[in-house]
Amino acid sequence: MSDIKLAVNERIKTESNLLRGTIAEGLANQITGGLSDDDMQLTKFHGFYQQDDRDIRAERQKQKLEPRHSFMLRARVPGGICTPQQWLEIDRIASDLTIYGSIRLTTRQTFQYHGILKPQVKPLIQALGSVNLDSIAACGDVNRNVMCTPNPVESELHQEAYAWAIRLSDDLLPNTNAYAELWLDGEKVTSNEVEPMYGPTYLPRKFKIAVAIPPHNDVDIHANDLNFVAVGDNGKLAGFNVLVGGGMGTTHGDVNTFPRLADDLGFVKPEDAVEVAKAVLTVQRDWGCRTDRKRARLKYTLEDNGVDKFRAEVELRSGIKFEVPKAIVFTTRGDRFGWIKGVDNKWHLTLFIENGRIVDTETHPIKTGLVEIAKIHQGDFRMTANQNLIIAGVAEQDKEQIERLARLYGLYSDEISQQRLNSMACVALPTCALAMAEAERYLPSLVTKVEGLLTKHAIPDEHFVMRMTGCPNGCGRPFLAEVGFVGKGPGKYNMYLGAKNNGMRLNKMYRENIGEAEILSILDTLIAEWASNGLADERFGDFVVRSEVIQPVIIASRDFHG
Repeated sequence: MSDIKLAVNERIKTESNLLRGTIAEGLANQITGGLSDDDMQLTKFHGFYQQDDRDIRAERQKQKLEPRHSFMLRARVPGGICTPQQWLEIDRIASDLTIYGSIRLTTRQTFQYHGILKPQVKPLIQALGSVNLDSIAACGDVNRNVMCTPNPVESELHQEAYAWAIRLSDDLLPNTNAYAELWLDGEKVTSNEVEPMYGPTYLPRKFKIAVAIPPHNDVDIHANDLNFVAVGDNGKLAGFNVLVGGGMGTTHGDVNTFPRLADDLGFVKPEDAVEVAKAVLTVQRDWGCRTDRKRARLKYTLEDNGVDKFRAEVELRSGIKFEVPKAIVFTTRGDRFGWIKGVDNKWHLTLFIENGRIVDTETHPIKTGLVEIAKIHQGDFRMTANQNLIIAGVAEQDKEQIERLARLYGLYSDEISQQRLNSMACVALPTCALAMAEAERYLPSLVTKVEGLLTKHAIPDEHFVMRMTGCPNGCGRPFLAEVGFVGKGPGKYNMYLGAKNNGMRLNKMYRENIGEAEILSILDTLIAEWASNGLADERFGDFVVRSEVIQPVIIASRDFHG
């Protein structure tokens, strides 16, 4: 018998009866607003996490009350596209079935709800199902929501790449009938149910796929386990460069964990994409670490085995030989705000949604505004990997009315700075159990102060990619930001500098455990030097590397400034 001690999640998955556990019994238990520890892990595979309001946790403890349990549910929307009719139901669900009444666009190009009470979980999932949306595999140790550049300009190439994103998402779903049984009142399967691709213990950890369309790296290909970079030929899809082993999450103080850039395996034809994806997934299933979840992502499997060995195994399992990668160039990764006209002669309006939070305020009733647009819009809504929203496919005759509504409800403004447009944060407090510091609630005020520094040094129209997370798990992809902040404690952050503007280079920690005063002092000095000594069109991340503010270092055999 093996003496290897597996991570506790491996036992939970093994004993779960293919992700059923005792979730049904837990939902029926009216004594508590939460679920058992084991079922809390299993519900992730169904798309939702148990949380509590940390702002009132201490007070409830004083009152001898359990935490105010609620759930966060994330939808599976491959490529981030939904219809206006679906959006109207997404909005209604938020208003009727959640505490906060808000919708949040995520950095995984989908939406999620916060503040779902236990009795509302099943009605909410059923309501999503009524408009052909679901949350299966949106979380958990499986392939999660597949991202795709929501390119509204190169419409034909986008449609081909988007179709493959949907197929990848569908073909890599778990086979278990548990989701249908628990939430959709599907027929119970009593025997002979198997998981031919995932096996009874699924993957060692979460698995993320992105499809990118150069020159736009808006899905941050180096942050994902598996990436398909579309290669065009006269506007049509010729195939994909395949990159594997990217990832952001790390652990404070643990040198065995680190962010990592993805490696290039080679080029494949479009029809080979799914088989290659399945091969990559099953290699990770079999080779990935199941004893330490901090080391269980695909990036560590690549790091420990090497790209050549990994490539050979993928070729063996898929029966597909990689060709030499095609030459591609990424020039941007931010969203293209405002109106853009596509080759289909349709107009596309990209709206800035600060930190992805869609809720009505006294000055900006943006949630209502999107409902009013959805009532008349004839195209689709496209969520971006940067937490923004595109009103896509607007006919010429509808453009004026859409813009009028967007401006009326505070969704569209010419006054938003480039710095604010290129900054984003994860949710963090009060709902995320992992958050050590604020992010979403704090970043807007910090951006205002950074805007002041840019103005002070006579470059108000300049910007750098700035991202903030409440912990080092990397949900907001902070390690690919020119300026990144990672929560260390209340009001304290590790500050990272030096990533490349197009997302092709990681940053490096510059200062540890600092507060706002020191953050602003450092940025004041660096922005002044950039304004005075930066080369023509030199981005901030490149400037701090060239001027040796940040020294290139080797971490885990990878050059952070390669």
